[in-house]
Amino acid sequence: MKRFAVLAALPLAIAAFSASADTTDVKTQSRAVVKKMGAHCANDANCFNRYHPAIKPVLSAKPGQLITFETRDALDSDLKIDSVPKDVLAIDLNLVHPLTGPVSIEGAVRGDVLAVTLIDIEPDEYGYTTVVPGFGFLRDRFPDPFVANWKLTRVDATSDQLPGVRIPFNGFMGTVGVLPGAAEVDAWEAREAQLAKAGGVALPPQPTGALPAAVCGPNGSNKDKCLRTIPPRENGGNMDVKHMVVGTTLLLPCFVDGCGLFIGDVHYAQGDGEVAGTAIEMGAKVTVRTEVRKGMASMMKAGPHFEGGSQLKKLEPDVFHATVAYPLKKAGEVPPQHKYLNGDKIAPLTNLSEDLTSAARASLNEMIDWLSKTYSWSPVQAYVYTSVACDLRISNVVDVPNYAVTTICPLENIRK
Repeated sequence: MKRFAVLAALPLAIAAFSASADTTDVKTQSRAVVKKMGAHCANDANCFNRYHPAIKPVLSAKPGQLITFETRDALDSDLKIDSVPKDVLAIDLNLVHPLTGPVSIEGAVRGDVLAVTLIDIEPDEYGYTTVVPGFGFLRDRFPDPFVANWKLTRVDATSDQLPGVRIPFNGFMGTVGVLPGAAEVDAWEAREAQLAKAGGVALPPQPTGALPAAVCGPNGSNKDKCLRTIPPRENGGNMDVKHMVVGTTLLLPCFVDGCGLFIGDVHYAQGDGEVAGTAIEMGAKVTVRTEVRKGMASMMKAGPHFEGGSQLKKLEPDVFHATVAYPLKKAGEVPPQHKYLNGDKIAPLTNLSEDLTSAARASLNEMIDWLSKTYSWSPVQAYVYTSVACDLRISNVVDVPNYAVTTICPLENIRK
């Protein structure tokens, strides 16, 4: 009789349990969400594409709170899965980079460090890699437009433009940083103007396409002081460091109260160097957690720091081929990075001194040629593969005059 009574009561107990919330409904984290609105950054009050302290925060969050940023692709583009090379020519580079934020972190002030731990990246289903004429490490060798369209999952990416290739998902924030203060804007704009005057590559403030328009646009309050987002600086920004994956913590010095945290330009995967100018670019939902480290910014003079544990191990290849090269060139040639200088001394030389850029170019060109011959790829297909999968590594900076750079390419991603 006792066993029957227990069995009879069991359906009532199950019914009572079923009425309770399942684990999906149990919440343990406070979360702030910066939503994406509209087709492009210009339609989105939570988006901007220049740096200036007059840009107002769109949200305030507490340290320790999860913050999800809904981000756009780096070019704020209309590219899609059937895009072709001529579509690249329609991209307006004045719109680079659409950034989500800024978010003010409560209690943070100038002089603090903001620790930003990457918790999760949820990728879009489509991404792309472009070769934009006039941009990229080998822009002299690859002057024509190209696009590889990628189908993305949380496992890997595939593209009809690189048949037989599967790129594993190792997402990270290509652009992440904090707003500069007024003093930083003045100093950085001055040094870049000085470089441009000397003939170097520098991008001055450009109000056309600048957002927010009220601050940075053609009639904006600070239109001649809003900095472009393409070069990384001491505030972070477009660092493109592939090792800043989920689980790592980025340390950023705060230049304004609240820091003004922003995220954008998320990469599905990238090789060290991002040599074609783009990685596998995508929109994504990025979740981070912040911590304020009081008064620590004085320890960060050169730029941001980041820290972590075993995350870097999974980025290393299982099978690889590598090329090593030195700063050697043909007589009469002036490398692109030196064209702004007087070429009278450089042109006749066949060996440059302590020149890592020339060594990197030579190593990369050697790898492109090897991939093309080994896999019957066109040179531009090999260039795209090196941009999304291969790593440029500094091998020595002491063996004068020939500093060495190695290009390491994983082979397990390629099916012959």
